[in-house]
Amino acid sequence: MSILTTRFGDLNRLSELMRRDDPSLLTSWLEPDGKYQLHRMRLDKMTGSIAGSLREVFRNIPPHEFPMLHYGWGRCRVGSTALANLFGVAGLPAYFQPVKAAMRNFLTNCPQTPWRPPSARDQPYLFSKEVAGPYLMAECLFIPLQILIEAGYPADRLHLIMLDREPALSLASWFTKWSDRVPRRRLLKHFVIASLNAIRVEAYAAREGVRTTHYVHEASRQPERAAAALFRRLDLSDRFFAGAVTEWNGVEEFTSDRSSLIFTKEPDVYFVPGVHRAGGSYRYLDRDSGSVTDDDLELLDRMGIPDIYRTCADACARELGISLDPAGMPLGRLPDPAVLAVQSRPAGSRITAS
Repeated sequence: MSILTTRFGDLNRLSELMRRDDPSLLTSWLEPDGKYQLHRMRLDKMTGSIAGSLREVFRNIPPHEFPMLHYGWGRCRVGSTALANLFGVAGLPAYFQPVKAAMRNFLTNCPQTPWRPPSARDQPYLFSKEVAGPYLMAECLFIPLQILIEAGYPADRLHLIMLDREPALSLASWFTKWSDRVPRRRLLKHFVIASLNAIRVEAYAAREGVRTTHYVHEASRQPERAAAALFRRLDLSDRFFAGAVTEWNGVEEFTSDRSSLIFTKEPDVYFVPGVHRAGGSYRYLDRDSGSVTDDDLELLDRMGIPDIYRTCADACARELGISLDPAGMPLGRLPDPAVLAVQSRPAGSRITAS
């Protein structure tokens, strides 16, 4: 059976399957595009193959030597790279999507260099980010946490951080960064599927007994307060200091030598110059809605994407004990321009509605 095509007519059916975490998803076929994925495969076979390559490394690590891994997951463009750099500046080894890099090497027949975490004796705590999308259905549907656990990473040494960002602005960023590489309609569908996959990721974590924390990018409007609260929630208060938010050594690109991120080799075809621009410190950067249309917003509403975001935002505020909405902005939709005009915002920042 193959339901993982690019037709918009499949979205309603696929949405229902994802909400039920239906087992048929695992045996559906992922079709190649000839560039980012070179061969047809089933989702479960891809998951098993990547887990198998990691298992060759993990099987030689005693359970007590696995570090505590704080594992951020969300769709692309939710502020995950800046968050990872924050943890890196705070002194934790901070990895940039090591499981996804392994998947991309697998999809393009490139050599694998399985990720090897440091020993807990040397580094008791790690951070890693993984994101869903944007190029392929495989990137939108895989569950990297599952791959780690099936490879042998102990579930009690994992802490999942569910990441999200206001959907309309996140989608605008997808269009800005990748519309020259992926057709717009396909990007929109992949955005929806990657967003819905949060349901499956969190359900898998619950089944495996993995502790979960929620964090939305909008919390970084109060960068120091939000970061301190997140570190406290993760039992890392002793690692947090105010300079981790501000003292970023003038980093402009997260791929530069000044970045605190650790990258895993992935195929050159995936490299996009300038996609990981830094802000010089950990803070919220206002963006406009770009080319997002009313029809796009209607589709997100129909698929329940703003509801997923609001659920994550509510959990973030509750778990971290912070207020997420200091400027009075509605969660899940772009603000009305008239409301925006009377809000008190930092000088030079802006959000506009399409």
